[in-house]
Amino acid sequence: MLDEAANPRYGAEIRITNLALQKLLYFAHGIHLKRGNGPLVSGYFEAWQYGPVHPAVYRAFKASGSNVITMRAAGRDPLTGQARELVTPTDPEVRELIAEVVWRYGKMSPGRLVDLSHAKGSPWDVVVDKSRTSVAFGMRIPDNVIIDRFQHHKVSVGANPRAGEPPSDDTPFA
Repeated sequence: MLDEAANPRYGAEIRITNLALQKLLYFAHGIHLKRGNGPLVSGYFEAWQYGPVHPAVYRAFKASGSNVITMRAAGRDPLTGQARELVTPTDPEVRELIAEVVWRYGKMSPGRLVDLSHAKGSPWDVVVDKSRTSVAFGMRIPDNVIIDRFQHHKVSVGANPRAGEPPSDDTPFA
């Protein structure tokens, strides 16, 4: 996602913060699931205050705070703890999806991306609403809910945020 945002074909580098990366990754994951291609990323998304967040990705870029991400994430071998390079996707369909998401949503403000992820009836909205009436451990957004509810992201994609810019950090919804 970050490599694609740096692609000169967009005229200028698209500068991505951790909050924006979370939403772009979530949109790409949801589109990939909706197309019947299975999960795009391993792990899971959670419903946090400012929208869906992939906790492992959040931790990888947390040091950037609200600033533009300028570093690379590093993987860790679960057995040895040694740092390892993360694999860049080579599947042309995945690369095209990432390019499509960056082109379509990457220039939007983080506030606008939050608004889109909070769409009424969206997976985030369904999980948050359910948590008001029952126990929702970790506020996970299951892939089956994303598949079932993702069409609710088909909303106007104007560049102006409706609710303004969010605070500089994305914190768990509670």
